[in-house]
Amino acid sequence: MGPCCFRHLAHTMQIPPRRLIQANAAPVRPERAYVLYWMTAARRTRSNFALQHAATQADELGLPLVVLEAVRAGYPWANARHHRFILDGMAANADAFASTPVGYYPFAERSVGDGHGLLQALGARAALVVGDDSPMFFLRRMVESAAAQLDCRLDLVDGNGIVPLRVPDRTFKTAYSFRRFLHKVLHDHLDVAPGDEPLAGADLAPATVPEAVLERWPALSAAELADPDALVARLPIDQSVAPTEPRGGAVEARRHLDRFVQHVDGYADDRNRMDGTATSGLSPYLHYGHISSHTILAALARSEGIEQFEPQATGKGQREGWWNASPSAEAFLDQLITWRELGFNRAHREGASDTFDTLPEWAQHTLMEHAADPRPYEYEIDTLEAAGTHDELWNAAQRQLARDGIIHNYLRMLWGKKILEWASSPELALSYMLELNNKYALDGRDPNSVSGICWVMGRYDRAWGPERPIFGKIRYMSSANAARKLRLADYLARYGPQPQLDLSATLD
Repeated sequence: MGPCCFRHLAHTMQIPPRRLIQANAAPVRPERAYVLYWMTAARRTRSNFALQHAATQADELGLPLVVLEAVRAGYPWANARHHRFILDGMAANADAFASTPVGYYPFAERSVGDGHGLLQALGARAALVVGDDSPMFFLRRMVESAAAQLDCRLDLVDGNGIVPLRVPDRTFKTAYSFRRFLHKVLHDHLDVAPGDEPLAGADLAPATVPEAVLERWPALSAAELADPDALVARLPIDQSVAPTEPRGGAVEARRHLDRFVQHVDGYADDRNRMDGTATSGLSPYLHYGHISSHTILAALARSEGIEQFEPQATGKGQREGWWNASPSAEAFLDQLITWRELGFNRAHREGASDTFDTLPEWAQHTLMEHAADPRPYEYEIDTLEAAGTHDELWNAAQRQLARDGIIHNYLRMLWGKKILEWASSPELALSYMLELNNKYALDGRDPNSVSGICWVMGRYDRAWGPERPIFGKIRYMSSANAARKLRLADYLARYGPQPQLDLSATLD
């Protein structure tokens, strides 16, 4: 088995032009102290186009490189689970940067808003600021605001997926049409990957963060990064959503990837097994930028015993048989590239797309035709969140989400379909799904996650018959059918209702 021969760009090579935009009209200011990389989406030190671009620019300008990675306290759904995962990643990055000349600056808000002004203070001393170009969550609004305030050039770099966001010229409405598009263009992008070691060979002077900035906005200490649970417990965020396994960070992401590729041959047939052993577990790491699609693609090629994937550009949109790989590898690649990048395509071109009026017109029409249909059961969000419905399979899926930050792949679809059936209106159903997913799921607030939720309501799907109450022509799913397809005994035992501790004997 030979090494994967994707063409990795050395740090001194220009990144693909379609991945780079200049976000403001300000000039580069070479007389200043350093180049600043503002790490917000690609939170990793390896296989990172933005870090590579920042290192190249610093090298060409003869300046040090400072990397700012921060986490706010006041963002929507800020809680201990999300924060701990992010801080795990910051600890891993601190370790990785420790042996380099990069000035790594990890920062966490200790009170809501106390990071205000930090980027501007660092930017005032920067020749150039490089940021991540991502359509996730509030990141695009944040960089647009920064672009208007910085007096030096702000370059944004797209490291979201295999195909740059700006290559598609339209928003794709189905996976089939997007797959046909990929058949035509993917070859042009498969062989250009970011350098695995973006700093390798860069001649960078040691960087220091200005003392005045550190005094006003203290960086996280080594001791704090070594114990992120203790740090998280002191922050002004929602502590009711507890941290859970897995841990975050690039090292953990790589461990999950290595485990997966060793057993990938079972993915096609076994990914719906209730124990989850055939799934990759990589979605949270992709969401937080702790691993890149390029890294996953290269590892999967090696596991297939090939140097490089050579898909056949048929343009016919078929899901299988065009990667020249095993059925399991092809099934996973369809998830990693087709489905994931389909969601990013919409988010990039249309914005969040998480409201009822962004669903396909046929889906809106059929759901509104049946909006007044009687519900067999009707639940408010508090009951759903507490897993208090009559349906124990649904309750188990909600408990898995609340406890572990994930839901079994098949049950995630059922979970959404039942909320649609039980909410008093389709608009309310969508808001309930988004609220619960964004609050609890480790991969919530992500374009791919939004795609999955909106698929429940008809996005990327077609009309189905027979027409049903409540659902209309939306694809229907039931707990009874799921119970016939899946082996549920162990799952229900694990995520069934927990016995309540009887404290009566201890009370006076």
